[in-house]
Amino acid sequence: MRRLFIANRGEIARRIATSAVRLGVEPVLPATAGPGAVDLLDAAAVVAAAKASLADAVHPGYGFLAESPDLALAVIGAGLTWVGPSPEAIRSLGDKAAARTIARSVDVPVAAGEEPADQSDASLAAAAARIGYPVLVKPVAGGGGKGIRVVESEVELAAALATARREAGRAFGDERLLLERYVRDARHVEVQVLGDLHGSLVHLGDRDCSLQRRHQKLLEEAPAPGLAADLRAALWAAAVRLATAVGYANAGTCEFLVGGDGSFVFLEMNARLQVEHPVTELVLGRDLVADQLAIADGSRLDELGLTQAVVEERLVIGGHAVEVRLNAEDPAREFLPSAGRVVALRWPPGAAAFGPVGDARVRVDAGIAEGDEVGGRFDPLLAKLIAVGADRAEALARLGDALDGTEVLGLATNLAFLRRLVRLPVVLDGRARIETVEADEDVVAAARGDGGAEPPEWSWQTAAQALAGSAGPRGAWGGGWRSSGPAVVRLAASWGDGVVERSVMVEDELASAASPVALDGPVANVSVDGASVAFRVAPPPDLAAAAARAAATSPSGGAVAGVVRSPMPGMVVAVHVEPGAVLAPGDPIATVEAMKMEHVVRAPGPALVQSVLVRQGDQVERGRVLARLAPVQGPGTPS
Repeated sequence: MRRLFIANRGEIARRIATSAVRLGVEPVLPATAGPGAVDLLDAAAVVAAAKASLADAVHPGYGFLAESPDLALAVIGAGLTWVGPSPEAIRSLGDKAAARTIARSVDVPVAAGEEPADQSDASLAAAAARIGYPVLVKPVAGGGGKGIRVVESEVELAAALATARREAGRAFGDERLLLERYVRDARHVEVQVLGDLHGSLVHLGDRDCSLQRRHQKLLEEAPAPGLAADLRAALWAAAVRLATAVGYANAGTCEFLVGGDGSFVFLEMNARLQVEHPVTELVLGRDLVADQLAIADGSRLDELGLTQAVVEERLVIGGHAVEVRLNAEDPAREFLPSAGRVVALRWPPGAAAFGPVGDARVRVDAGIAEGDEVGGRFDPLLAKLIAVGADRAEALARLGDALDGTEVLGLATNLAFLRRLVRLPVVLDGRARIETVEADEDVVAAARGDGGAEPPEWSWQTAAQALAGSAGPRGAWGGGWRSSGPAVVRLAASWGDGVVERSVMVEDELASAASPVALDGPVANVSVDGASVAFRVAPPPDLAAAAARAAATSPSGGAVAGVVRSPMPGMVVAVHVEPGAVLAPGDPIATVEAMKMEHVVRAPGPALVQSVLVRQGDQVERGRVLARLAPVQGPGTPS
């Protein structure tokens, strides 16, 4: 292998490229925007670009077509080396219905469920009734938590089926669904496996990924805390049996739900490298991407020093590693995706990048740089921060310090939430379950923030000083500048679900800022405990504009003067109403998708639909008017 085409983007593309360079392999990273952009969802386009670049191998990373047997077949058919499992293994394990059958054949327990050939709503409703609510609706194809819905009752089923089909069709090109009995109070535990092309296979230990929301992981760690030794061994053995049954080669992960009673069921197998692979790397002291490349090039596991005995010995002495995902999303606004420019960026001092952590014991895998524009086209993952310690407590403490040393200014991220999350008792005590982010009061409060009516006092002064210093008193303040004393200006700050304003007296333009601040034209972006808050000089009072801003920033879309707006930039994937429809509170109006996440904009109260201003497929910006409503006094009665 001399030249490697990386069919991906962002942090995983840079991470794969780093390992390739270490091995003396030249990486090729395709453009995903502008002239020469490669469509990473088109197998033929990927293979054509790889051949045009004179690559002799292709690594798919994760997401896009990483679990597509068609891409694997096309790469192999073009005479290139495929860095991943065989197309046959991808096909059999990527189809969750087939994977359940394989699991049962090798005595790996699966949750009660059905994979009906008849995919009509009526057939699936009958299956759900037989299984018993609550049920999990899952796409048959793909992975990564896409399209999964928990349905508590029959009333919710039809809407969940429609959403799951839509997400599965867009993500995987396959709308088939299966249903499983939902396991409450469960942990999400997975086992990393690695096989060579000569029939050998080992497990590389386990990880816990229970802290997630909307089935998207937020925090991952290795090893999984608090597992009984016999349960851990049983999970390892089940993963090896399942992977061996399909002759698995290269890297893959078997995922399980583990109940409080120690029972477990097979969830799915991801036939690729996973986002959370760094925690396994740091515990084992290995480079899994380098192992992937070596295996694809024909190396045997024992030649790589990967015998099961060696791995399990290392797992005993390797300590503990924890990873968090830094995402472009706003936890205070129901984790809605965000967009914007990275105005300023700071990583923890001394952190390593994409590999061994050295003395710092902290690693950052980043997919962004200062000045980058973050849009709504791709996954919201911006970077991963990983820390390793002699034990779990030390790893979490190091991760907390690393998050404190990180700043991202210019757009909303979950950084402030992560700083709080890693210090909460439910995390420190290892009590997280898959419902924790939505159900635990401490976690919900951490996502919401301090709940103050406006930003803290010092942040207004920091913003005022930054704006004054950037343009001088007259340029920054206009009418607020006074020649005989300190400048007084009215500033506006984006805060919570709207905009707040206050007058600020700047006593000392040279005073040092209380927190990182970065200017972006007329906007001062101030870090408030890790959250990027935008301050600007307030415009003259305008009640209509204030109403529009409030509607544009409402997490539910909101309705002000009969206007419903999109709470985020994205694509309209469904319109649920027509003019003349009478809505009850909470009825869906439209569904907007951004960064592979759907958000349903709902009626805030009883209303009559006057007009619908968007269609399915429309691209909308945050604040775009979706519909106009007339209030109603009672059910079905226009006011």
